[in-house]
Amino acid sequence: MERTYDVIVVGGGAAGLSGALALARARRSVLVVDDGRPRNAPASHVHNYLGREGTPPAELLAAGRAEIAAYGAEITGGRVANAAREDDGRFVVTLDDGRALRARRLLLATGLADELPDVPGLAGRWGRDVLHCPYCHGWEVRDRRIGVLATGPHAVEQACLWRQWTENVVFLNHHAAPLPADDAERLAARRIAVADGQVAEVEVTGDTLTGVRLASGDVIGLDVVVVAPRFTARADVARSLGLTPVEVEKNGHMVGSRIPAEPTGATAVPGVYVAGNTADLMAQVITAGAAGLTTGAAINMDLVAEETAEAVGAYRLAMGTMFEEAAWEERYQSRPAVWSGRPNAQLVAEAADLPPGRALDVGSGEGADAVWLAGRGWRVTGTDISATALKRAAGHASDAGPEVAARIEWVHADLRDHPLPEGAYDLVSAHYMHLPVETRRALYARLAAAVAPGGVLLIVGHHPLDLLTVAHRQHLPQAMFTAEEVAASLDPADWEVTAAEARPRTATDPEGHEITIRDAVLVARRRA
Repeated sequence: MERTYDVIVVGGGAAGLSGALALARARRSVLVVDDGRPRNAPASHVHNYLGREGTPPAELLAAGRAEIAAYGAEITGGRVANAAREDDGRFVVTLDDGRALRARRLLLATGLADELPDVPGLAGRWGRDVLHCPYCHGWEVRDRRIGVLATGPHAVEQACLWRQWTENVVFLNHHAAPLPADDAERLAARRIAVADGQVAEVEVTGDTLTGVRLASGDVIGLDVVVVAPRFTARADVARSLGLTPVEVEKNGHMVGSRIPAEPTGATAVPGVYVAGNTADLMAQVITAGAAGLTTGAAINMDLVAEETAEAVGAYRLAMGTMFEEAAWEERYQSRPAVWSGRPNAQLVAEAADLPPGRALDVGSGEGADAVWLAGRGWRVTGTDISATALKRAAGHASDAGPEVAARIEWVHADLRDHPLPEGAYDLVSAHYMHLPVETRRALYARLAAAVAPGGVLLIVGHHPLDLLTVAHRQHLPQAMFTAEEVAASLDPADWEVTAAEARPRTATDPEGHEITIRDAVLVARRRA
């Protein structure tokens, strides 16, 4: 219970393993729980599986297990006793040995059980010379003596179908019900003999089926007996989740039961999927495998949708909280130093030759830009939303000397609603002030209004192009901007834009590699 798998697959047949393969290749954590009771275990070979024709069932399953394990899926032996959906939408799967496992989604590929007519000796030969599917076994018993045990209304169609593989077909009219005239005519036309009378038992000599004995005592020599079993979905786990099997009708006759599901395998219980014979009674091995792939892909898409919704919620929460005072306080208090202590490169590049005057340093942080400006003779108002940051900034100013410290006024303020004097500063410098779009535009308009005639507005931010090239940078495209966007908000009659560009600079990524990133740099001078 310490681990929650993305998906637990119940049943390790073709459908379950195929679904697990698709999910493991989608980098999902997958556990397959299998009780080792494949439906086709009595069969000697798998047929009609393109590329694997004639493969023994156990060999095919072993290959499938190896393939999913190569992609990181896990397999455990055991039988699932029950499963339950918890309040958080996750599932707890309990095995019969008491183990409890947890998953975000369930894929039930528990298959079906073949319920055979109650004829002595029939079940013991199932899958060997007691058969039901001509496409699975017809070629292997071609030209042999085949008896079709009539237990339902499809028996005549079944006899006519098997006639495709041999001329020697006997219709065993097990219930001795009179045949409708058209059915009798069809059998006669295909030269299919009819044996009336209840089949009492299957005749076996050594380990070979040799015929059937009727209740009358007559023995009919046969090599193969064909039956139409009732196909019943193994639904114990499904029932524990609240899913009820439904009857499957074919030409007016109930042939079995299945768990109802969408074409994707989705059931009425959110997060629970079915594939293979659990949902499709007539699915052969290749069909079940294909269904497993389809359902595995559907489960992955379901998980992707859930994860995307969660990510949207987290993104909205971040956009709504990360710019607030509490978030900045938490950030500064988590480390003794957040920034390098060096002034921002674009400030040095643009302000080094400016004559000192009054400067507004927006978002001073730990004070490197304000201290640099004051050291060059500027009278600086340093503002920040974090009191912790300003306390450090004041300390750094004191370390730079009393003359520097005396030129700086520290203001603890949120400039989104803090009044700024219009036309009061010869330099307004804002570096990496990333905010939601409308909030940013409103703030930048007020920063521009605070620039004195002849003064300079310097806006620097992380360029949106860095989202495409830099690993691990915070992905907040709605808070990023280009210099051209900011320049477009300035009235050309009042402003001369001297730079609006993406400036490259060298930085180091979290792995220590030297990389090139871009700053969005706007430099504009207010016309006198």
